[in-house]
Amino acid sequence: MAATPAKATVQATYRVQVRPGFDLDATAGIVDYLADLGVTHLYSAPLLAATPGSAHGYDVVDHRTVNPEVGGEAGRQRLLRALREADLGLVVDIVPNHAGVAVPPANPAWWDVLRRGRASAYADWFDIDWDRGRLLLPVLADDPAALDDLKLVDGELRYHEHRFPIADGTGDGSAREVHDRQRYELISWRRGDAELTYRRFFAVSGLAGLRVEDPAVFDATHDLILRWAAAGEVDGIRVDHPDGLRDPAGYLARLREAAPAAWLVVEKILEYGEELPDWPVDGTTGYDALAAVNGLFVDTDTEGDFTALDTRLTGRHTSWEDLTHETKLAAATRLLAAELTRLAALAPDVPAEQARAALAELAAAFPVYRGYPPHGARYLAIARSESGRRRPDLAGALDAVTRRLRDSDDELARRFPQFTGAVMAKGVEDTAFYRWTRFVALNEVGGSPAHFGVPPAEFHRFAAARQVCWPASMTTVSTHDTKRGEDVRARLAVLSELPERWAEQVTRWMEYAPLPDPAFAHLLWQTAVGAWPIERERLHAYAEKAAREAAASTSWTDPDPGFEQAMHAVVDMMYDDPSLHDELTELAAAITPAGWCNSLGQKLIQLAMPGVPDTYQGTELWDNSLVDPDNRRPVDFDVRREMLARLDGGWRPPVDTDGAAKLLVVSRTLRLRRAHPELFTSYRPVPAHGPQGRHVVAFDRGGAIAVATRLPLGLARAGGWCDTVLSLGVNEVKDLFTGRVYSGGETPLDNLLSDYPVALLAPTDSVEAAS
Repeated sequence: MAATPAKATVQATYRVQVRPGFDLDATAGIVDYLADLGVTHLYSAPLLAATPGSAHGYDVVDHRTVNPEVGGEAGRQRLLRALREADLGLVVDIVPNHAGVAVPPANPAWWDVLRRGRASAYADWFDIDWDRGRLLLPVLADDPAALDDLKLVDGELRYHEHRFPIADGTGDGSAREVHDRQRYELISWRRGDAELTYRRFFAVSGLAGLRVEDPAVFDATHDLILRWAAAGEVDGIRVDHPDGLRDPAGYLARLREAAPAAWLVVEKILEYGEELPDWPVDGTTGYDALAAVNGLFVDTDTEGDFTALDTRLTGRHTSWEDLTHETKLAAATRLLAAELTRLAALAPDVPAEQARAALAELAAAFPVYRGYPPHGARYLAIARSESGRRRPDLAGALDAVTRRLRDSDDELARRFPQFTGAVMAKGVEDTAFYRWTRFVALNEVGGSPAHFGVPPAEFHRFAAARQVCWPASMTTVSTHDTKRGEDVRARLAVLSELPERWAEQVTRWMEYAPLPDPAFAHLLWQTAVGAWPIERERLHAYAEKAAREAAASTSWTDPDPGFEQAMHAVVDMMYDDPSLHDELTELAAAITPAGWCNSLGQKLIQLAMPGVPDTYQGTELWDNSLVDPDNRRPVDFDVRREMLARLDGGWRPPVDTDGAAKLLVVSRTLRLRRAHPELFTSYRPVPAHGPQGRHVVAFDRGGAIAVATRLPLGLARAGGWCDTVLSLGVNEVKDLFTGRVYSGGETPLDNLLSDYPVALLAPTDSVEAAS
């Protein structure tokens, strides 16, 4: 059962990536537009002081102040004034799990720890294994003579651009002699994954884990945010990565107690069928909703076709389960080897190598990011059973560590969940999603590529349950972390209706422009079709990141120049080879109209379904963004402002390249929710009757009725809606997108959806305020 909804009335948010290139004053400059769009709250990226030059803000270095690179406290005050004038509120993103340490002088607490070691007043802030000796910092080149470049400058140790403090009384002698007397040791960057002595965020050595389970650390790192909340300057808090915390439930209870009126959501990634624990929060940040909405527009009947195609193209017969076990095991034993070593040391009764192997296998087999009481025991049992099946030779070690993991008071049991979450994130999100290429529209955070689409009945069950249990949970279809933008996925969903054409086309392309890694080639061609036309440099950047994340033919740590040269050559052929360019352009153009239909449908459903809808910056128009940093590109708000004004002047745009139809859907839905929240207080599927009923998804939210087309190519092949009708009840309603009035009863869908593939119906006396 969910917590009682927060007092702050957050009805709809708009996510802005506040950063040095788009600071607090720039954000204040779009507040009037956001108010016109229909949201109630600005939802900001982290605002606290971050690593200098940070483009995202998740590497906080000083919790006492607003980031000076985005305008500092003065800029925050100017933004608050703009929000108040527009009657909007503020939701802020916070990062309790870790702090930025890549630039030590920027982080006063970390600098002091490096200088004083365990004697530092901040030694307990960071999750450091002090019993393993000096604090290891993996910053050196992979060269035995790297320390020869160390210098003494202005009372500090300098290694190229890196600066480090010197402990009192240790500054005499050569730079290497001084270094050897410090509480820290500079080591090769390659040694970090295996030897690091502090907990990191995933495998990022520049982000050190914080011990917010310590009340003193919680108070120090949350003081500023909580003062804002107490002063009414923050209405909502988004908690980044709670799975990294030692005790998420205890942390969230403390946060709720400190900010009882805040709308509180957590970036908790739920696996397919997993339920959010009974935490004192209002819900998640919406990846569960994303998966459900995304899957609605995929034709579940063609799963076998895409499985057969991918098997033929790649020669791979590995299941999703076996692939993810492989990638998770690699993450556990390589990327996160240092963390695994620390865990194994907590089981001294088991031989070290067996303890490492058993814990790695359990993490690789763990079916969710991490377990929480009381369901954690069930997931641990599943992992133990699967690990025993794969490694019967480890039965004794598996039994021994599993007994320890069942004891919630055991230190191993407290730390292991932090490990499984990191293993899942690095092994699945950041590796398997780039290797499993059957149908990449489903390879999305919070989704399961093994589940090929979501039938309408399943979606209705999901939405009805949200209305009962988590009515204030966030919904989204794009975030700063999504692998592909919502409109790219919507267009790719069209391919699920064209299995034969896609098979013929991609086979010819892969033969004409071969790559030695056919699985990656299949991913690359799908992505290109989904985002086309896309600037050459953006596709090159995406291809390089995706290939290195896959870590099959190249990687971040050991790039393969030959493979990457071949990969970039294929990308260039997409632009420079006339026949290839024309075929790619032709196919993209052929599926784009149906992609627009899917985009409008998924957007309407996300905005109208139970929950608090978020719109990621810029996605109120068509957006062909790919994975970050591509999805953090500048947004042209002037174009959006002018287009919204035209809509408000009575323009009813066609569904075409400028995306105005999407802006119409977004603005009218958000405005109706803001003006008449009472129309969005329940959930009931609205049935369709007739031969094409499977092509419509409709629901009544308590007065507002959303209607969306699905599988548009199949609908067209069937000759349109024919005699399919929707049961609208007896009240007179008006469509906010077309202005047409319907008297209720059995309404023909070929009439209701003749102008747009979506409709939003509301009682006629409610429509004017939202128009």
